[in-house]
Amino acid sequence: MLTQNQLPANYGVEFRRLQAQLRDRWQKIDEFDRSDCDILVVASLTLDSQELQKIPGVAHYEERHLFSLMRLQNPRTRLIYVTSQPLHPMAIEYYLHLLPGIPFSHARDRLLLFSTYDSSPKSLTQKILDRPRLMERIRQALRPEKSYMICYNSTPYERELSVKLDIPLLALDPDLLEWGTKSGSRQIFAECGIPHPPGSELVWTAEDLAEATVEVWEKNQPLSQMVIKLNEGFSGEGNALLDLRFLNEFSPGERVKALRDRFPLMRFQANGETWDNFSRRIPELGAIAEAFIAGKNKRSPSVQGRITPSQEVEILSTHDQILGGSDGQIFLGCRFPADEAYRLQLQDLGMRVGQNLADKGALERYGVDFIAVPQQVGDRVEWEVFAIEINLRKGGTTHPFMGLKLLTKGRYDRATGLFYSQHGRAKFYRATDNLKKNRYIGLLPNDLMDIIADRQLHFDTSTETGSVFHLMGCLSQFGKIGLTSIGNSPQQAEALYNQVIKVLDEETGNLTESTGRSFPPSNPITWNGSHANHYPSSDEN
Repeated sequence: MLTQNQLPANYGVEFRRLQAQLRDRWQKIDEFDRSDCDILVVASLTLDSQELQKIPGVAHYEERHLFSLMRLQNPRTRLIYVTSQPLHPMAIEYYLHLLPGIPFSHARDRLLLFSTYDSSPKSLTQKILDRPRLMERIRQALRPEKSYMICYNSTPYERELSVKLDIPLLALDPDLLEWGTKSGSRQIFAECGIPHPPGSELVWTAEDLAEATVEVWEKNQPLSQMVIKLNEGFSGEGNALLDLRFLNEFSPGERVKALRDRFPLMRFQANGETWDNFSRRIPELGAIAEAFIAGKNKRSPSVQGRITPSQEVEILSTHDQILGGSDGQIFLGCRFPADEAYRLQLQDLGMRVGQNLADKGALERYGVDFIAVPQQVGDRVEWEVFAIEINLRKGGTTHPFMGLKLLTKGRYDRATGLFYSQHGRAKFYRATDNLKKNRYIGLLPNDLMDIIADRQLHFDTSTETGSVFHLMGCLSQFGKIGLTSIGNSPQQAEALYNQVIKVLDEETGNLTESTGRSFPPSNPITWNGSHANHYPSSDEN
């Protein structure tokens, strides 16, 4: 778990007192299109910094919360958005122009931007806590009786910030974080009677891990592969695949040592990961061994839900996750909704998990990842579903669905597992945080806007179809961009997604003789003087 200096004993009491206010104000908060409120967005990924560094461009992932700007379509909402580094003005303008029926200047006047001007690997929340003057400016910008705070994930740092600002945090109490770990997830699955792969208890040394892995292998024959997981890894970056077929060559007394010697040969999912580094993390984060679910044409669906401050459990969405990496365990993107063959089953299982979490006192977003394996039963295909892990945070499926909901003002229908716009059209999308090609390196956000406008890649509010972009800050250095392509059918969403790739490839396809690098066509944007300086951070005002 993340650690920090011991807080005063009353911090937990004060935090729960503030969260209790959410129960009285929940209806107003939830109906964001009517409420008069201030929303403090702390776009911090307060996760293990060493694991985060495995993600290319992770310093720009604070931009994923920019979908929150769409809440400014409520003319009475004010948004205070904090980041480690100042946001590119073009990214702000892009989101504000997506707001239907709201003048740009009106929305911009209700948006306050703060930055810590700190690019260190520390989490954004820690950076804010280290700057009391910045915290005071944020406090002065808020109306305490009408304010609440949202974040990517909740830890003791977010709890401390909530108490020091004296506003409630709409997120999990950090005392419950264990239920979002690999071992905690397995315990909840067992309590709920939900099928999940055989696996080990949580261990803290490489030697214990070898013993636990052999024990699981011996009890679950035939089993040829297992996944070794750091207990607090995420996006599959803390996983390694271990081939166990060689163990048949050893007697029971020799297997633990033989396996311990083979650990360095595991296939690590994170680029550049080694056993030396991975093994050092085990005493810090803990690890488990879990059976690898094999199967031809298997899929990785997920379900998302939330627990309201009144302890009601709601299912929000289902997705089919798109995975990559050497063994298909790295999260790359998703399709909404999940396949109709199992989406209603996912909803039922997700509701059982949500009720269990609610009974433990959990709050706000949660997601459950599964593996679905097709089984031929006579002339039909049935899907066997295994729960893999619980995420007690916003994830890679959160912002695309939030964008769909706010852009179309629609609703999710649990009876069908479909989402319908306010005009009654079923909506579908494909989304990613990881559209990444070396040929895109060097593109600036301004260049991307030129391409979007010239090639008509924007989201069209009249048809409620098109693509919405994010992670623009990753583009120039990493050649990486995120997008959500929304259509009126799965085929249309896929076609719109592929059209973006086709256009970006074409626009970066003309090589220059001098550098061998690709560039978009030159099409400079004209700015007036006041517009060019329209986005200072509010702590500079």
